Amino acid sequence: MRESGEEDSGVRVGGDAYGKVRVAPRRERRSARGARSRRRGLVLAGALSFLVLGASGTTWAFTNYVGSQIKSVDAGVPGSQSTGAMNILVVGVDKRDNLSRKQQNQLKLGRESGQRTDTMMVLHLSEDHTRVTVVSLPRDTWTTIPGQGPHKINAAYQLGGPKLAVRTVQNATGLTINHYVEVNVLGFIQVVDSLGGVDVCTPVAIDDPKTGLKLDAGNYSLDGTKALSYARTRATARSDLDRIDRQQQVISALLQRALSGGTLANPVKLSAFVNSTLGTLSVDDALRKDLLGLADQLKNVSTDDVSFATVPLANVDYKTPTGESAVLWDKEAAAELFRRIAADDPLTKPAKPTASPSATPSASPSATPSAKPSATPLTVPPSRIAVRVLNGTLIRGLGARTRNDLLRAGFLVPQPAGDTRERDHDKTLVRYGPGREDSARTLAAALPGVELREVEDLGDRIEVVVGQRYPGVKKVTVTTPSATPSASPTASDLPEARTATENICKK
Repeated sequence: MRESGEEDSGVRVGGDAYGKVRVAPRRERRSARGARSRRRGLVLAGALSFLVLGASGTTWAFTNYVGSQIKSVDAGVPGSQSTGAMNILVVGVDKRDNLSRKQQNQLKLGRESGQRTDTMMVLHLSEDHTRVTVVSLPRDTWTTIPGQGPHKINAAYQLGGPKLAVRTVQNATGLTINHYVEVNVLGFIQVVDSLGGVDVCTPVAIDDPKTGLKLDAGNYSLDGTKALSYARTRATARSDLDRIDRQQQVISALLQRALSGGTLANPVKLSAFVNSTLGTLSVDDALRKDLLGLADQLKNVSTDDVSFATVPLANVDYKTPTGESAVLWDKEAAAELFRRIAADDPLTKPAKPTASPSATPSASPSATPSAKPSATPLTVPPSRIAVRVLNGTLIRGLGARTRNDLLRAGFLVPQPAGDTRERDHDKTLVRYGPGREDSARTLAAALPGVELREVEDLGDRIEVVVGQRYPGVKKVTVTTPSATPSASPTASDLPEARTATENICKK
């Protein structure tokens, strides 16, 4: 969730506010809350470093550098053999003590010393080490921290370090965490620069004065500093949830670049990459001692074999007893997600050529209504669609009722319902900005008989203007192409996931 005064910065997209799209780190003296937004980039470096060092097969690098470059941390994890399924908690930690004032100013970071975390991911390696699943844990998750009571999940590290963070995630997910990876602050920038930058695509414009990031919709190649700003930004419709999407997309893009022939066949570039990634990591001692064997196991992993998921949410605007804004997991859907991971079931089926996210905006003209929602299969699930509700009638409470109906159907409606200036709307209308047609079609499917209308000056927003003929909301199901059919549950009930290949921007 976004809190006032919070700053950001970001990296790679292609998604729902974004249509589908996921990183960030750090904190600032001026705004303690703004500081939290700067730490997301950290996790990206850790996840990428771990995956790529293994997948690239650079075992020679481990032999020379593991002992001297990678630090060991006591996280209270049981460890595991280098073979067999395992779960790894990746945590981004903001350590700025070694940054110069110039670097802090350039990156728009504060000058507080110490360390803090804000982002967590669980990496699951399959039994045969041919698949990797990355699950993002929203940092505002309201959960119980052992010995501390209810808190946001990101407070676990501050309250008890790596050991408490591991215990909290194990309790929340039901998974055994075998290993722990902690990522340092400048790691992300160094990784991006060592690979010659990262390609990103944004289907919507981003203008974030807090991070200094300003991009029109389109494709870009960013250096490490700008990529960090891109990963930190919350200046899009779904705020932190969009940023999670960008995190996952960035990992995908960097993984592709790191595994490309241009990197693996270039000893100078490969050496720079290995040095920069190893220097960003701290891991549990068992993993540190066995990285060589694990890396050899992962050497054949490609972007087709890495899938991404986010914990399903039931409430994206939960007001905690302490007055904070948090998110609540969808207990049944989250339990199914982690059950499948524990059972080593794939979340995606074998890759087929599919369309990648593109920065190309919708071609439909501004404010042009379509007679009926398209019969084209729905591609964006309600859980990725943020909506604003406006009451277009004089019927008291109709806006609030519509908002509650949409929330029950799984849509994100972070703001209370408002009113239109003119209160004479007869038919309910779905209005959407350029590039949001796929999301608008899902919303229209949940509101039978509504009119769809693209409005250029809405930017990346979607609105429901409720009319006298309010049809009510019905639940819709989006079956993603990547879902793996099974007898129980049905394909439509499977956790939503995408491969790294699907996340990569189309040129």
